[in-house]
Amino acid sequence: MDLFTKKLIHLQHCPWIGWKSIYLLLKKDPDLDGLYNYSSSYYSSLLNISNSQSSQLIQHLQQPIEPILQTYESKKISFIPLYSEKYPKLLSHLPQPPWGLYALGDLSLLSSERKLAIVGARKADEYGLQSIQLLMPELVEYQCVIVSGLAKGIDIWAHQEAMKLSGRTIAVIAGGFQHLYPAENISFAREMAKSQLILSEYPPNTRPQKWQFPARNRIISGLSLGTLVMQAGKRSGSLITAYCALEQGRDVFCIPGKINDPLSEGTNDLINDGAKLVRTSEDILNEIIKNG
Repeated sequence: MDLFTKKLIHLQHCPWIGWKSIYLLLKKDPDLDGLYNYSSSYYSSLLNISNSQSSQLIQHLQQPIEPILQTYESKKISFIPLYSEKYPKLLSHLPQPPWGLYALGDLSLLSSERKLAIVGARKADEYGLQSIQLLMPELVEYQCVIVSGLAKGIDIWAHQEAMKLSGRTIAVIAGGFQHLYPAENISFAREMAKSQLILSEYPPNTRPQKWQFPARNRIISGLSLGTLVMQAGKRSGSLITAYCALEQGRDVFCIPGKINDPLSEGTNDLINDGAKLVRTSEDILNEIIKNG
């Protein structure tokens, strides 16, 4: 691993450092040459943090990063920086792409061009499960890699059904690998990491915070040629993923639902706003194959 990448990882393990902080540091020092020599007042001024916070930042930077890197290597955790050839091209086109991806599993899935995000309600019902079971066989047959968020409901069913049919799937999580959420999906996630792929933009020791879930949604859509939404209520987090996809210029597909079902309000609204209505897998594949 080159020195610049080590510095980038080191920064991500420090308190008070987020995407914007790294951007500001790189803008002033593109090679991070002075990272370990800057004063507390420099960090306070540049990053708009208190002297106490900048002192804590310097203390963390004074701790060697090598033991952490060795631990990641022993656990087969990879780090793919934004400038790596392995970094997904579609994701790099985002206005604020992750500076790097922590990855656990089969890295070859990153190079697959035919990725489809599938998201939906955590409290999805039998209709949602049946919809996944109806669409998945042909999606797998045409080698679509299924991208989702390892959440309850639609997310986990999409991962499971893809694997059941010997397909490929990627999970993008909020927080780090050492704090998988929800707890009920941990055993499945560990099984998934053996043959599939789990990604996070956060270091493995990061506990998931509420704001990280909508932030990771931009990665789910950003990796994918299109996003399929099924069973989403008016305020579903899945709608955030759909809007991210639209902002990124990607296709949005929706499974229609009953007009009196709260779980269909969000998806029906998206269809009304121009999302592609899905009745069969062909409605998705016609667009995915054309664009991928």
